[in-house]
Amino acid sequence: MEYRKFKDGLDISLLGFGTMRFPVDGEDLANINVEKTYEMLDHAFENGVNYFDTAYMYHNHASEAFLGKALARYSRKDFYLATKLPPWSLEKKEDMQRMFDGQLKRCGVDCFDFYLLHCITRSTLPIFERLGAYEFLREQQKKGKLRYLGFSIHDSAALMKEVLEKYEFDFGQIQLNYLDWDQLDSKGLYETLYSRKIPAIIMEPVRGGSLANLPERSAQMLLNASPERSQASWAMRFAGELPGVLTVLSGMSTLEQVKDNIATYTNLSPLTSSEHEIIRQAVEIYRKNAAIPCTTCNYCMPCPVGVNIPESFGVYNMFKNTGNRARFNIEYTHVGKGSQPEDCTSCGACLTRCPQQIDIPKEMEKIAQAYNG
Repeated sequence: MEYRKFKDGLDISLLGFGTMRFPVDGEDLANINVEKTYEMLDHAFENGVNYFDTAYMYHNHASEAFLGKALARYSRKDFYLATKLPPWSLEKKEDMQRMFDGQLKRCGVDCFDFYLLHCITRSTLPIFERLGAYEFLREQQKKGKLRYLGFSIHDSAALMKEVLEKYEFDFGQIQLNYLDWDQLDSKGLYETLYSRKIPAIIMEPVRGGSLANLPERSAQMLLNASPERSQASWAMRFAGELPGVLTVLSGMSTLEQVKDNIATYTNLSPLTSSEHEIIRQAVEIYRKNAAIPCTTCNYCMPCPVGVNIPESFGVYNMFKNTGNRARFNIEYTHVGKGSQPEDCTSCGACLTRCPQQIDIPKEMEKIAQAYNG
């Protein structure tokens, strides 16, 4: 396993375990499959992964407690735990202390190694500033309740620069992958952190699995160039080879994904110039399919009227990538009555919660028209 140096001599595994996509039993995201997930976590830990990232809302608020119990089986000095302060659950200052104390209890620890202001955007930053969230967390740091303070951002490099001019952070967490390098200016976010010597933690390196399930032509290009490598490994190498990157979070759902990522980050092989060119061509093909840039983070859920937004996007993206209308029609019906795109009322409740800033009601209308037309 590759490691990167952090403050105070910490060695952080280049592969970080993101805990928002554990395998589940049935449809309830809170019903995490214990046997499969423990097998994944144990294999990762035994092969050198020491950074584990969770959040209050992951798995319908079940991730923190689940991960806390799982990590309690290891020596506390052998892993680093990260979680986040969610802006959506805060109304008054007292909520922050209640939330923070509850997270410590759920995770079963006395101190968080890494703690973040979760999902800074133009709409969430005023919430943090109105409540004095940064000052509150610095106070928790002084009390020894958290070691390092950072933030995650789902917005522009311009906003990040504004934030970094006002506040000091130990690290920053950004969405970065080879598709979003230009499309969502991952490059600008990365370079903003790197120029300030702020360690970068990478999320969505495989874009919610999209870069592990490329359109057929793109996938074939990667396969022809490197038959022994998975599609996901190309994306993981792209993120992991960048200087200044502390760890790359992968929201792994299967043991096979864990093994593949560990293999990629054991004696990491940087991309060659020819491989970068192959990626550029693969991205051009991907973009022509005009898929919806959803990463299945589930921040938009639950929908007030019951629409299954991530599944609807997934069905449509698969259709756009494959062109298989018969399969699209079948999978659309499997979303279920009352949960399909045509059931969207355009209430807009999801709009402020989407990190990708997708116009979800508009896309739902488009998907419904594709099905009916």
